[in-house]
Amino acid sequence: MREHKVSRSAARALAAVLILGPPSVAAAQSDTDKSAAAQADPDLQIYPTPPAKLVYALHNDDFTVRVRRPGGPWRDLYEYNVKLDQDRPRDASVVQFDFRGTVEVAVQKNNGDFKRVEVRPKQPAIKTTVKGGVVFFTLDKPRNLSVEFDGDTLSNLHILAGEPIAPPPPGPGVVIYGPGLHVPPEGAAFFPTASNQTIYLAGGAVLQGTFAPTKVENLKIIGHGVINEQADQLVVHDSTNVTIQGPIFLNPAHGTIACSSSSHVRFSDIKTFSKGAWSDGINIFACQDVDIDRAFIRTSDDSVAVYATRKNGVGDTRRVRVSHSIFWPDVAHAMFVGLHGDSAKSNTLQDIVFDDIDVLNLDEDDPEYQGVMAISAGDTNTVRDVTFSNIRVDHVEEGKLINLRVVYNAKYGTSPGLLIDGVHFKNVSFTGSGWAGPSIIAGYAPDRPVRNVTFDNVTIAGRKLTGPAPEVLEIGPHVSGLSFK
Repeated sequence: MREHKVSRSAARALAAVLILGPPSVAAAQSDTDKSAAAQADPDLQIYPTPPAKLVYALHNDDFTVRVRRPGGPWRDLYEYNVKLDQDRPRDASVVQFDFRGTVEVAVQKNNGDFKRVEVRPKQPAIKTTVKGGVVFFTLDKPRNLSVEFDGDTLSNLHILAGEPIAPPPPGPGVVIYGPGLHVPPEGAAFFPTASNQTIYLAGGAVLQGTFAPTKVENLKIIGHGVINEQADQLVVHDSTNVTIQGPIFLNPAHGTIACSSSSHVRFSDIKTFSKGAWSDGINIFACQDVDIDRAFIRTSDDSVAVYATRKNGVGDTRRVRVSHSIFWPDVAHAMFVGLHGDSAKSNTLQDIVFDDIDVLNLDEDDPEYQGVMAISAGDTNTVRDVTFSNIRVDHVEEGKLINLRVVYNAKYGTSPGLLIDGVHFKNVSFTGSGWAGPSIIAGYAPDRPVRNVTFDNVTIAGRKLTGPAPEVLEIGPHVSGLSFK
């Protein structure tokens, strides 16, 4: 990314725009300029540490992490602390930087020796070497990674190596949150949003709160700033043409993002880490034309859940695309469709695609909510035309690989679902690591069936799935039209 320089005339124009934001925004702009000027290499973006009042509170000292261009000076990264896993909460670490080209990464484990190190998702191009107790490896493109020592997946290091997001040029509707601490305006629960805005969260910005765009259109919230300990989900409601790209969410109290009764919404390059109850990553309620791309979601509830009528979202859900992402549900599902709807009006969830997804681990104790890939049609919903393609599952601690059922969920639902029709699994692989229970497909009643499910190149522990098998795939009642390729 080229250095962002602002002329005097442009600066005056920008100041006029920024006055629309909270009082801290205009003051933080000078920090943005200083940060840009301080970059020794515009293609390797290292962001400022949090402000002094938070620098120790947000830090985790388990690792020292540095990055450099090959042959260049090593640059220190700030290690954020995150809380993970509702079942047995632990502290883990997160670092971020952005780059183009090639970089070298060095990781020192500060608490004790280690015998082995693993980087996941596993990539043939990433080869680690250890010298003097420090782990080195090279990245040739942006990636989100987990670095684990001696199999420790709860106190691990998460590396968010992204692609730079340039600040928008000055103009009407541009709001910039520069490096430093930001809180919502006095008396407000959320940061303000409006139609036709571009809101930029600079690297090094820490927002103690989130956004709630409602009845807006043509809104962008972009940048690699941190949203820290948000009390409520970032909810896009009754809106259209909204893009959320780049934020890092640390320790949200409950869920991270929801989209309700909206259309043409894109969530891109979202990263989130949490341990809270009901801490879903991204929820879709009664929306059309939603894209989720390049997400890294590690939460203690569903990574991505797609519903019909739910809370403030009313109606059907159609055309949802989830792609190029990494999911790590410490509790519940990785990909979940269909539970919530309107029993009186019979909603439809249709044309939903999950493609190119890595699932690093899944753990769920309750059989009702198990499944890396799960469809639970409830509330008289019809779920139709769902595809899971190019899915790679590394480990299942407890749970199921696949769970397709028409159900009546007495805790959350008001009626059984109506139908699941047309579910396609293509190029799905599970290493077999862990102790997964058998997958299941089952209807609820003769008039509430599951039908037309295809398995095309689905492998478990290297063996192709060719039909129902004990401890692998159970077929319950009211199921028809199964095929295996």
